[in-house]
Amino acid sequence: MTSILSLIARRIFVSVAILVIVSALLFCILRRLPVDPAAMSLPPNATLAEIEAKRHEMGLDLPLFRQYLIWLGQVAYGDLGISIHFRRGVAGLITSTLPATIELAVLAMLIAGALGIAGGLFMFHVRGTAREAVADAGSIALLSLPEFLWGLFFILLFGVALELLPFTGRLSSGFERPVITGFLLLDTLLMRRLDMFWDALKHMILPSLALGLAFSPTIMRVLRSSLIDVYQEDYIHQARLRGLSERRILVHHALKNAILPTLSLMGVQFGFLFGGTLLIEVIYSYPGLGNLMVDAVRNADLPIIQAVGLAYCVVVLAINTVVDALYVVLNPKLRVT
Repeated sequence: MTSILSLIARRIFVSVAILVIVSALLFCILRRLPVDPAAMSLPPNATLAEIEAKRHEMGLDLPLFRQYLIWLGQVAYGDLGISIHFRRGVAGLITSTLPATIELAVLAMLIAGALGIAGGLFMFHVRGTAREAVADAGSIALLSLPEFLWGLFFILLFGVALELLPFTGRLSSGFERPVITGFLLLDTLLMRRLDMFWDALKHMILPSLALGLAFSPTIMRVLRSSLIDVYQEDYIHQARLRGLSERRILVHHALKNAILPTLSLMGVQFGFLFGGTLLIEVIYSYPGLGNLMVDAVRNADLPIIQAVGLAYCVVVLAINTVVDALYVVLNPKLRVT
């Protein structure tokens, strides 16, 4: 328990430092772009005097370092500024779209983990046989296809040709979206609306499957390699000498040690997967953080771009902290009593 708390404390300290560095880089780089937030905040017919007054009001005439400190202080109090394009508070836009992206990424990671572990066990099972080459080629083929190609293929097959699943939005037009926690699947369960839950889940199947399929091959190959390494250990040979079945050796001895590097990989993969939702959200018109980011870039909405960049960073750091803590829980060698 002590080691876990110590790890979490260290990770929080490091995460805060990383957030400050990332925020500084984001702020400085965006301020160097040939975009004038003051001019974009005013009507097209605004005079130069009105633009200068707006620049002074927004603090854009101050040195860059002072602008950053002012913005950082506002962020610390939850004030992420006002969107130039939407004319709304950025914090409200983030809190309304972030849960959708987290739901999509978590479901995609569950799919990737299930497919990856099942595929890794199959690849390990067929090692040394004629099917090994076929399984290896299949995993490489999956690895070579990016998530957006899977997304387009699923739209054409399941959405257009077979008309089995919806491929736009987050909920059908006949439902009124509940707002309790912001997480649609959880909110529908809290309201005991299983019909709405199933409808929301159907909207998430294709985009999450596209993401999950794209990220599962790496998990397969790492788990297969880890199992092969574990099976060279002495305790595996001793288990065979005690007469244990191969299934019992795999499930009770080999897998729980081989799964540790796979778990660490899944934590890293989640960061890439969370960022990969951007293209998928655009393809499926999914109202999440990625779509908000694309709109912000299209309209040069600097406050949203800064906030979305920080939101991605916070989520990835949080997931990595959870994975590291889970790694300590599952690995007795790392525990301190």
